[in-house]
Amino acid sequence: MKFTKLSLVAAMLIGSSAFAIDNTKVSGNVKLFYGTMDSDSVDATYASTAKGEEPGLFDSTGSYGDVAVDLELTTDLTKGVSAGVKATYITTLGLENNIVDNTWSNAHGVTANSAASFAAGQQLDDSMFVGEAWIAGTAFDTTLKVGRQALDTPLAFTESWGVAQNTFEAAVLINQSIPDTTLVGTYVGKSNGSADDVETALHLNTISGAQAGYVSVDGKFNTFGSDGVYVAGIINNSIKPLTVQAWYYDLQQLATAYWLQADLNLDGVLAGAQYAVVDADTTDDDEAYSIMLGYDMKDVATVKVAYSSVDDKGATGYVANVATTTKQSKLYTEMWWYYGLVSSTGADSMSLSVEGSVANIDLFAGFYFTDIETPGVDTEVTEVALTASKSYGPVDTTLALLYDDEEDKLAPANDVKTTSLQVYLTYNF
Repeated sequence: MKFTKLSLVAAMLIGSSAFAIDNTKVSGNVKLFYGTMDSDSVDATYASTAKGEEPGLFDSTGSYGDVAVDLELTTDLTKGVSAGVKATYITTLGLENNIVDNTWSNAHGVTANSAASFAAGQQLDDSMFVGEAWIAGTAFDTTLKVGRQALDTPLAFTESWGVAQNTFEAAVLINQSIPDTTLVGTYVGKSNGSADDVETALHLNTISGAQAGYVSVDGKFNTFGSDGVYVAGIINNSIKPLTVQAWYYDLQQLATAYWLQADLNLDGVLAGAQYAVVDADTTDDDEAYSIMLGYDMKDVATVKVAYSSVDDKGATGYVANVATTTKQSKLYTEMWWYYGLVSSTGADSMSLSVEGSVANIDLFAGFYFTDIETPGVDTEVTEVALTASKSYGPVDTTLALLYDDEEDKLAPANDVKTTSLQVYLTYNF
């Protein structure tokens, strides 16, 4: 199942107060992610196109993989002041054009090579970058964290599904002086998300391939938006079963955006509502809403059903993460693997998911459907996701089986059916 992400508030509090005074902690992980697929698509980005082949399970042309090492150090500088740094190293282990032809991450650079390798006359390079380097201080119910860091806000956030993570250069101020209320103020100057990447690499980003577009080449940080982005948020749970939040984004010369959300958890009964608007001033707004109902049967299973709709006149094309090209969204209906659809202009979507634990194995099943209709576009996509996860001491494992069916009503020849098998292995230290 998807890897758990800390909320922005929780991450901030951990970053600023979780370690004893004068304590220094070194931690990290080693991740090996592998995926392979059987697809009836012959995409122009495949190395096999010249042969006219369709990728099959365990064929290198339909497989993608990466190894990543994260090393993180956190320390207290003085009472109430802490700092941290996190470096990431990504490599294919030289397996491209052997076991895999594609990568899990967009961070690899491409170098000319006289021998045919990953692509004609080119090879993939390993990548290493510092994704986090921050300092945080807490006083009088207020925390300030400055530097490179992960963020988790509805329309600008760190995506943790991949082998690496996109981060931001930002200043984040959190205040909790008001009971049951958290106030957040943020300025984001730069991001290493792929939406800000000014370089080009050879990677897939289609239904039938690895969704690699979430970290820029070599993890390079570039200006976020045109002149940086301001974010303000308020989170309140004065009524204990209910949590409400409101967010405002000023992308300065590009757009302003709003996100409203309310979530209820009353004796296992789950309910939620979301509403978002992206206003680009000179064009039509991107407007979306989503609702969710569910039930959490303690120690048995959690069942959720959700629906979302995005207006068909929007100009920006998405109500999703503005930092990456995968366009993962926070909408309740977001698919397990095929991001960027349920949040796109003109998308009406639904999802049904069930998760629980059997014999200490975490099981998840999800069904997703979206119908996208705009002038010149009439597409339906169905996704089924089945996952099993289990930890063995410091090793986390997940096996995922996915089926995606994309139907183009205006051009049936473009229909694509894909079955994918993915393996996630993470060693934590």
